Amino acid sequence: MTENDAPTAGAPADIVMDGLGKRYPGSPIAAVEGVDLTVAAGEVVCIVGASGCGKSTVLRMVAGFETVTDGALRVAGKDVAGAGPDRGVVFQDYGLFPWLTVTENIAYGPKQARLPKAEVRERTAQALAAVGLARVAASFPHQLSGGMQQRVAIARLLANRPSVMLMDEPFGALDALTRTDMQHELQRIQRLAGTTILFVTHSIEEAVYLGDRVVVMAGGTAHGISGHVREIVDIRLGADRDPTSPEFTAYERRIDALVHAGNDRRLEPVAG
Repeated sequence: MTENDAPTAGAPADIVMDGLGKRYPGSPIAAVEGVDLTVAAGEVVCIVGASGCGKSTVLRMVAGFETVTDGALRVAGKDVAGAGPDRGVVFQDYGLFPWLTVTENIAYGPKQARLPKAEVRERTAQALAAVGLARVAASFPHQLSGGMQQRVAIARLLANRPSVMLMDEPFGALDALTRTDMQHELQRIQRLAGTTILFVTHSIEEAVYLGDRVVVMAGGTAHGISGHVREIVDIRLGADRDPTSPEFTAYERRIDALVHAGNDRRLEPVAG
């Protein structure tokens, strides 16, 4: 695919978290507390951390699926008050409609937005080309491999032309080779479309490969400690990254040490 064939995205938006927190009713410990993070427009930021540290909760708040209970959260300068088409989400389970073809799955969002038929066709064709699946446009999800289904999920998101892509372990269920292919594919699409990406993963290698920065979270209600940001690591490796290089592995070792350093912020339960 050439740059002329690149998917047209919404203008990339920034994400600003100012003391962002989430506390569920009846819980004395916040699921997430005090997150200060700005994701610049067009930046790729990955979040890693042990299970239960709140990384998916942060992403779901940005998506508008979870309400913010503390602090502030803005996308493109506007407070997040719910889900919206400016933020597209890709999960691990693909979420495709099994009764629709690949083309119909991708076209679903633009059709729901009541766009003109010509624009629906254009967006669908561009998204198909972006993920290299034009040859299986008439297939149904069950006829595709896991990697191909995830490509369809990404294409469906691109057809909506979001300003922000939110990805929660999107490649976690794939085999190692397919996962690597999908990382390359996402990196290529992001370079062409310029979309802002917030990416949650358990894979430190994946985070270092994809991210401009890696946010390391710690804590979790299961430990009696609020989920919080331990450290933000700038990844200064350039665009073409070699996972076998000493520089790459040095970032992996540093982030792995941060993830497995234990929980350094033990908080007393807050009443109410």
